[in-house]
Amino acid sequence: MCGIAGIFEFSTAPVDAALLSEMSARLAHRGPDGSATRIDGPVGLAHRRLSIIDLSAAGAQPMPNEDQTKWLIFNGEIYNYIELREELVCKGHVFRSSTDGEVILHAYEEWGTRCLARFNGMWAFALWDASTGQLFCARDRFGIKPFYYTQAGEAFLFASEIKALLAHPDVGGRPNERMLFAFLAFGVMDHTGETMFDGVRQIPPAHYMLIGKDGPGTPERYWDFRINPLPRAADTTGAPGELRSLLADAVSIELRSDVPVGTCLSGGIDSSTLVMLINRIIASDSPRSIGERQNTFSSCYADPRFDECRFVDLLVSGTGINTHRTSPAAQGFLENLEHLIRSQDEPFPGLSIYAQYCVMRLARERVKVVLDGQGADELLAGYIAYQAPYIRGLVSRGKVLTALRETVGSLHTHGRFFREAFSQQRIRSQRRGLLRLGGIPIDRYAGTLDRVLKAEITATNLPALLHFEDRNSMAFSIEARVPYLDHRVAEYLAALPLGEKIRNGITKYVLRRAIKGIVPEEIRCRMDKMGFVAPEEVWMKDDLRVFVNGVITAHSFMTRPYWDAIKVRDDYQAFVEGKTPYSSELWRIVCTELWLRMFFDTRRDTRTPVS
Repeated sequence: MCGIAGIFEFSTAPVDAALLSEMSARLAHRGPDGSATRIDGPVGLAHRRLSIIDLSAAGAQPMPNEDQTKWLIFNGEIYNYIELREELVCKGHVFRSSTDGEVILHAYEEWGTRCLARFNGMWAFALWDASTGQLFCARDRFGIKPFYYTQAGEAFLFASEIKALLAHPDVGGRPNERMLFAFLAFGVMDHTGETMFDGVRQIPPAHYMLIGKDGPGTPERYWDFRINPLPRAADTTGAPGELRSLLADAVSIELRSDVPVGTCLSGGIDSSTLVMLINRIIASDSPRSIGERQNTFSSCYADPRFDECRFVDLLVSGTGINTHRTSPAAQGFLENLEHLIRSQDEPFPGLSIYAQYCVMRLARERVKVVLDGQGADELLAGYIAYQAPYIRGLVSRGKVLTALRETVGSLHTHGRFFREAFSQQRIRSQRRGLLRLGGIPIDRYAGTLDRVLKAEITATNLPALLHFEDRNSMAFSIEARVPYLDHRVAEYLAALPLGEKIRNGITKYVLRRAIKGIVPEEIRCRMDKMGFVAPEEVWMKDDLRVFVNGVITAHSFMTRPYWDAIKVRDDYQAFVEGKTPYSSELWRIVCTELWLRMFFDTRRDTRTPVS
């Protein structure tokens, strides 16, 4: 896990070594264990190392092959590197280290760009092949690891974070209003290859790019999947056992590490499953990266409406895990807000990511790697809002009786959610009227469930969650791993019929069956959905009131072209007085204003680091 940055100079001018060095400096938090740069002809490569596997100097990057015709900078982990290494050794390749990065180099030598299909892991890398004059850049299947790029004059620039690209004075000088509208109006981001900085893009998940002397090529897809649209199959009795086996193996290989590993534990089904599977592995294998007892990290609140620590206590009492807890507070949020926005590079849609931020900060005290449950909700249709597209799809297929049964089950189990959802839909529609920006409407839940889940995994939800997790973890030099996004697990879940994900209003149906007898029943049968949350409405109404009023009455806010400042001020006051309900559009506007001040209003055409 590291930070990468680079320059490909298309002209005859030399690579700007000072710019490369500064880009690297802005990624120091991603790799505190070492740094190096390499300039080879038209290409400059920079690497910030967070040592996870093979802590020796042999793991340093940029990493060359034997004859130094190929150089690699790599951010991520290839979990099946041991198996691939053995295969490559049998084919005659000679290794100088025990790193997974060197496996990438030799895999490319053996299979070219087709090597990507053989990797199980998360990655963003750039591999300079001097023999062909091409830079091979790739991102993992789900975009767990980031890869941003832009073109400035005659140079192609890339980096793990946008702030590194902003070291060039001609990059990201204006907001991208198209992406800004999608964020402000619908809370969606990272759903396309664009970013909120004009001219800054990202390689989409499951794509690679080739950059040569004539410029960058178009990103090419190397992997895809399809969500099974059928509600039922003839026989899925073996599905829980197969899922349990796949997930256990994914957890097992993601525990491979030469440094301590812990687990993020919210108390929900997904993270609790990981904790219990890890404890089984400890009991049978006692992996040295875990030790005799597992360390878990959770956020807790005094207000029971937002607290899940009684579920954490259930796991502690049954396993003896070492539990570590943090209690995010509004005052701490204000104190950390500047660092949080700088870490994210782009505005964020809600305060829940602060709880995750605090959990990662806590984890830094004891481990260097954490496992987390990201991706399970999208693959297993865990959000309650997915029930409506499922029922809609049943009706479109003529499964009227099944649709009726699902409707009854859904209303019985989640009736309160749907009542509140209708109210939220109304107030959110009204608050879009606060905006002066226009754009294409985005309805995350339009269409049948198979189409909704595919979009949520690839565009409208999961990419943003992975963005937040990467920045929150790397802000504290922590590597976050996500076993549910092992491509074998994901492909298996995608192929299951939809009725294995939702049945009679019960979400994550197949997972609940798979963990019976492993996870405590009170957790296994939970029907609410929280995760790492924050009491956003309470804070926005009370604790943050003075701060928010200061933001929305400032001159900069009043003169922005993106919203009607007077209407925003009046609407916020109506919420504070209890006249209108809360919705996250209010925070998104406030956060966008703070982001605009930080990245645009105060920016000078100098190379002063944004870090």
